[in-house]
Amino acid sequence: MSETTTISAQDVKRLRDMTGAGMMDCKKALTETGGDFDKAVDLLRAKGAAKAAKRAEKTANEGTIGSYVHFDNKTAVIVELNCETDFVANTDDFKALARDVAVHIASMAPLAVSPEDIPEEVVERERAVYLEQVKEEGKPEHIAEKIVEGKLQKFFKENTLLAQPFVKDPDRTIEDLITEMSAKTGEKIRVARFSRIKVGERS
Repeated sequence: MSETTTISAQDVKRLRDMTGAGMMDCKKALTETGGDFDKAVDLLRAKGAAKAAKRAEKTANEGTIGSYVHFDNKTAVIVELNCETDFVANTDDFKALARDVAVHIASMAPLAVSPEDIPEEVVERERAVYLEQVKEEGKPEHIAEKIVEGKLQKFFKENTLLAQPFVKDPDRTIEDLITEMSAKTGEKIRVARFSRIKVGERS
């Protein structure tokens, strides 16, 4: 069966609506996967991630501030989301992403954007706690360090913004959202910083 009969314009448009990828990229993905939409989406996401990695060295000095105040007026968040051009920064999709990230931060209270941003003293305190736990459990010394390292990785996953499952769609992480927006816009996208304030809490 030829490509023209297996991949229709409607199929290409549907995939584009689902992923935000370009028409030619969508057509190519559908062709490569034999018209399988799920596989085509995965292929486009993988290619988007690869392209995003290539853009990692570019500077992202434009952007917007996303904000969110919870309905009870007790929790507020501001987040700086960066991109490469003012054009992308002013799009509705980019602004919506910034707000979604702010809503997520309000709900999930991450400690930092990524593991590298968590203060060393916090990491060392967690490491000491986990080491003590392992000793109390009587684990052999030769595997204790591996157990502690595993616990630390879990701590990073649960407490850093990029690794957390998105509160509105737990099947995707915040990093997935950033990568998808980067693939859609063709620009480097990054969360520069955020601040979360809750009545009664002190940082």
